[in-house]
Amino acid sequence: MVKRNYRLVLLITLLLVLAYVAYVSLRPAAVGSTVANANSNFVPLSVENPALRLDLLANLKQLTYTGSQRNIFSAAPPPPPPKPVVAAAAPAGPVVPPPPPPLAVPATFFGYVADARTGTRRAFFNSGDDVFVLGVGDILLGRFRLVQIGNNTAELEETGSGRHATLTLQEPSPS
Repeated sequence: MVKRNYRLVLLITLLLVLAYVAYVSLRPAAVGSTVANANSNFVPLSVENPALRLDLLANLKQLTYTGSQRNIFSAAPPPPPPKPVVAAAAPAGPVVPPPPPPLAVPATFFGYVADARTGTRRAFFNSGDDVFVLGVGDILLGRFRLVQIGNNTAELEETGSGRHATLTLQEPSPS
């Protein structure tokens, strides 16, 4: 019984709140009071001579637009500004490019071995802790081809540019 009375009181309270909200939101607002209130706060500016300055208007009419003449209603980008023309000075003589730097091979040639029966030679190179044994035509470090093995030299060709380098025989350091 108590639960039923509690629910009834809650229902009546909610209906009264709903009725009040509907009344406040649906009644016509008093418009006249806000307009009269806005007019009472008006203070005119103090201008000594309220005449229209026709001389300033005439100066504005004489101005001309000297911009880029771009159509502002077009989505296309504006044309690039004209490049200044620079007269190129005649070179005094033919320009010779500097020679390429000498080819640096990151390995050292420290010996070779010759096969007594066939006469073919194999060269020994090291790069850091790595040792490479190459025959003529083999590739060193992925970019140098061994062209010739001499008694004291080894000739290498860079595969990308065709430049040549000659490594001289170096004695390994005793360690």
